[in-house]
Amino acid sequence: MNDSVLLRISKICKSFEHIHHTVSVLQDVSFEVVQCQSLVMTGPSGSGKSTLLHLIGALDKPSSGEIEINGTSLLNLSELELAKFRNQMIGFVFQDHHLLPQYSVLENVLIPTMAFKNMSPNSQKRAIDLLEKIGLSDRISHRPTELSGGERQRVAIARALINQPSIILCDEPTGNLDHATANTVTSLLFDLHQTEQNILVVVTHNRDLEHRFDRRFVFKENSCIEV
Repeated sequence: MNDSVLLRISKICKSFEHIHHTVSVLQDVSFEVVQCQSLVMTGPSGSGKSTLLHLIGALDKPSSGEIEINGTSLLNLSELELAKFRNQMIGFVFQDHHLLPQYSVLENVLIPTMAFKNMSPNSQKRAIDLLEKIGLSDRISHRPTELSGGERQRVAIARALINQPSIILCDEPTGNLDHATANTVTSLLFDLHQTEQNILVVVTHNRDLEHRFDRRFVFKENSCIEV
């Protein structure tokens, strides 16, 4: 594998079994992504965008094909190894922020560092630094209910970055935000992507965002085509 290739998707197929029939969602999808690239996935609802995102994020397994991240095949890992790998290598930002209401902003950002007792003495400093970068250093002890929607999504971005993952996966990250707030959050996402030098993969219906990405993939009829 080329050392610069961090993500390799090889002939991925995904289907779902129903009682009387099988539904094919993805068919023979292949592409490679190198470090620091950003790519956007667009297409109609049900075309497989989020399904592929979940496969890349090791939240589901393909029916066939191979997914490699930094030379490691996700299919060769045990469930525990997969959970640890996902925790360290992949950051997630969803349409809903999924912050825990009983914890402060700082505690929410630190949650991924607690999953496998991998919090280091530098974890809290990094969390504070990230919160400063996203403009929320003055909200560090606030609860999510005390934040606006845009602020909560910014905290979710900081949480996704806390373990310095190689890949950030975003599923409609601005879908619940108004236009102005969505633009602010998107700009922040790109600024941090460039600073952290990770791969950024975003699923969106927002056509205004597409021009900001290095690469664009359109989903249609079980296929994924780069345009």
